[in-house]
Amino acid sequence: MDTEGARDARGTGEAGDPEGAGNTAATSDAVDAIIGQWAAVRPDLETTPMEVFGRVYRVTQAMGDRVEKAYRRLGTTRGEFDVLATLRRSGEPYTLSPRRLSSTLMLTTGGMTGRLDKLERAGLLRRSPDPHDRRALQVTLTEEGLALVERAVAAGLDEQRAALKAAGLDAAETAQLAALLRKLLAGTRPGDGA
Repeated sequence: MDTEGARDARGTGEAGDPEGAGNTAATSDAVDAIIGQWAAVRPDLETTPMEVFGRVYRVTQAMGDRVEKAYRRLGTTRGEFDVLATLRRSGEPYTLSPRRLSSTLMLTTGGMTGRLDKLERAGLLRRSPDPHDRRALQVTLTEEGLALVERAVAAGLDEQRAALKAAGLDAAETAQLAALLRKLLAGTRPGDGA
């Protein structure tokens, strides 16, 4: 089977251009180039999964970088934001144990201790004895920490909205994409699939 045949068999015309999607060479991306290379050397491969996951990976990298820059403008990092946001999402009084924070963020206790030390020195949270267990500590968001996390979550969402707008996605397409990604995520859990 020739290269064109391989692409036509997957329902595409140009490399990575779904028929009817209106994509042109001007909207080609790095994933299209990779798919084209595979089509040239292995025309028998059905590479649609590579197109999906290659783009998911690249979107994740690009948006992670954009959001990180937004956080840095506010004087924090993604890792620090994650701690502050976890406390914020817990609801008033914005208090959790270090163990709960570690498990929620999938960090080692040593990694969590380092983040907590830095955030406490900055006045964004405080550690205090747990009133129900004298051997344990609790971590509480301060007013300064609450103000920062509110600004940071808004800044991160602004970056995400800007990317969706730049992509030309309307509200219905955005909702559809979110639903499809939820479905995809559910299929990637260990033990799922064929």
